[in-house]
Amino acid sequence: MKKVLSVLAFLAIGFSVFAQTKWSADPVHSSLGFSVKHLGISKINGRFNKFEGTYTSAKADLSDMKISFNIDAFSINTEVEKRDDDLRSDNFFNAIKYPYIKFESTSIKKLKENNYRLFGKLTIRDVTKDVIFHVVYGGTTKDPWGNTRSGFSATTIINRFDYHINYDPTALTVGEEVTLNLNMEFIKSK
Repeated sequence: MKKVLSVLAFLAIGFSVFAQTKWSADPVHSSLGFSVKHLGISKINGRFNKFEGTYTSAKADLSDMKISFNIDAFSINTEVEKRDDDLRSDNFFNAIKYPYIKFESTSIKKLKENNYRLFGKLTIRDVTKDVIFHVVYGGTTKDPWGNTRSGFSATTIINRFDYHINYDPTALTVGEEVTLNLNMEFIKSK
């Protein structure tokens, strides 16, 4: 009986050490932003105000991290209502037909220190493409309310034409490359 209990205790400890841990994005302390050239001389910045994101990982080096996001395309915000309405239209995101922008990771590679390459599939409108984010892991900490938090920043550049965002095909008014900038805090599930 002692042997059985010892084996069960060992398995329980092993399972708890290597169990997948789920983390959920804290939208109050996170931002999903973008920038794109305007008239070739400056950049317009915007963000998405509504999104959900989670990741799981059982390894301290995050080498098994799986992350996903659902972003509400209607929540786009550039601080100009007329422009935001146009961005929601079929000229850009067609948010009525395609209400969500989605990301699903496929793998992650540690480079050095807290720098990673995150590989995944980004879906905008009716197109899914492979993307690579440069990620900087900020670490983890406890907040004053007893939650464990982790922080990341991530950046990638996409070509909007790859996602059927074909407004201004000359790219003279709106640039073809869009930089995505994410600054994220996640809360560990209890």
